[in-house]
Amino acid sequence: MTRLTGFALAALMASTAIPATAETLRWARAGDSLTLDPHAQNEGPTHTLAHQIYEPLIIRDMTGAFQAALATDWAPKADDPNVWVFTLRQGVKYHDGADFTAEDVVFSINRAKSDNSRMKELLSSVVEVRAVGDHTVEFVTDGPNPILPSNLTNLFIMDSGWAEANGALEVQNMDAGETTFAATNANGTGAYKLVSREPDVKTVLTRNEAYWGKGEFPLEVSEIVYTPIQNAATRVAALLSGEVDFIQDVPVQDLQRVAATDGLVVKTAPQNRTIFFGLHLGPDDIANDNVEGKNPLSDVRVRRAMNLAINRDAIKQVVMRGQSQPAGIIAPPFVNGWTAEMDQIETDIDRAKALMAEAGYGDGFAIQLDCPNDRYINDEAICQAAVGMFGQIGIKVNLNAQPKAQHFPLISSGGTDFYMLGWGVPTYDSEYIFNFLVHTRGEQRGSWNATGYSNPELDAKIVSLSSETDLDKRNATIAEIWEVVQDEVLYLPIHHQVLNWGMKQNVGIEVSPEDDPKMKFFTMK
Repeated sequence: MTRLTGFALAALMASTAIPATAETLRWARAGDSLTLDPHAQNEGPTHTLAHQIYEPLIIRDMTGAFQAALATDWAPKADDPNVWVFTLRQGVKYHDGADFTAEDVVFSINRAKSDNSRMKELLSSVVEVRAVGDHTVEFVTDGPNPILPSNLTNLFIMDSGWAEANGALEVQNMDAGETTFAATNANGTGAYKLVSREPDVKTVLTRNEAYWGKGEFPLEVSEIVYTPIQNAATRVAALLSGEVDFIQDVPVQDLQRVAATDGLVVKTAPQNRTIFFGLHLGPDDIANDNVEGKNPLSDVRVRRAMNLAINRDAIKQVVMRGQSQPAGIIAPPFVNGWTAEMDQIETDIDRAKALMAEAGYGDGFAIQLDCPNDRYINDEAICQAAVGMFGQIGIKVNLNAQPKAQHFPLISSGGTDFYMLGWGVPTYDSEYIFNFLVHTRGEQRGSWNATGYSNPELDAKIVSLSSETDLDKRNATIAEIWEVVQDEVLYLPIHHQVLNWGMKQNVGIEVSPEDDPKMKFFTMK
């Protein structure tokens, strides 16, 4: 399918836009959802669209607090700390009219635990999920798991009957380029139903008039027209001209312009997400450099030199126009385990050069940096700035910037040696970071650990976090893991993102730290 960008997309929007009404919300952001299969990807924009259509057992509201969704109550079982009991909401129906039952939860959780699922790390402690009647579900965990509810806020529930009837029992294998019925169609219990979808062009949703939450949520948006607009100038032009009502990612260079425009407002808040570079440090040799028979990234002195070469304050001031929080750790301040001491930053070119020389790379080396250009705020511009910074210590970087649909498979398949990634933490706990980014890559954990780093002792500590109920002991283990991660320089932190949402004045909503607007909370004044 041809990707429309720039003025061509603006013209398409102008010619096909639904007439503005008080109930139509025309929404745009830089990138589209990667798929409609709710278990195939663990990626922010993909989850955000899914939240309009599907629902998990528990959600977080716009402040990040727990809120009941398809479950109304949840607690450990009184006589067995290894079992969590969830009481399900009654009277809920899917968009096609089918009843929501406990069997759908059992099916969905087992589906999310399967090999192709990118959500399985969140369920690594779950050994069984079972229905107890139509409206009660028990999760059996491998030891007490005090944070299980936090792991369920983006785990969406599908209708098992719909999945079976449409050949959607298996999770879409995105790494293999597979397209399935569930990737292009949807049948959830959410506040909005899918009307039409053209990936990377437009998705239209309509309000679910049979939604269980009527009377509990504003539900003032009756129709959603979602249009990904990769080009920043075109995206802002669409908001300024009135072609869209709400954009999630106002470019930092246009903040003042949008805020000064009559009828528009900009709302800003820190995001629960850190942007960083990953390094393929595990193998003895790597493909995307000019050093034969060696891997310069495997030397911690090189990694420390690269960390010291990044001028995070300069990126904040020049690239981000002040709209970022320079980071010394890949955990944002929202997260349990973050400390101000670990989040300190330092730039020292002379010391970095000395470390390079000590490691035997005084003349530097060349390497490719893979970067998305439609996922994070000013992602390509950050990478461009970093290219010059690494050049100061002799590292010649070839920048390969491309859309996230091509970028992310490089990370999941191990096809990159040096890459940008951003990581949000929906559980607000360090275990989420460790499970995906630090644990040895395997069937149950480490799916986003493209570094090649493997430490069995550290893996055991990471696994222990899901069953440790002594919070002081658990936090001490988290601190021990961070000490190793920081000392080994597994990643090069850049900054914690700051969100800027732009909208018409009649759109009422506050910025979510998860960058996941749920349209059922929106008001249209």
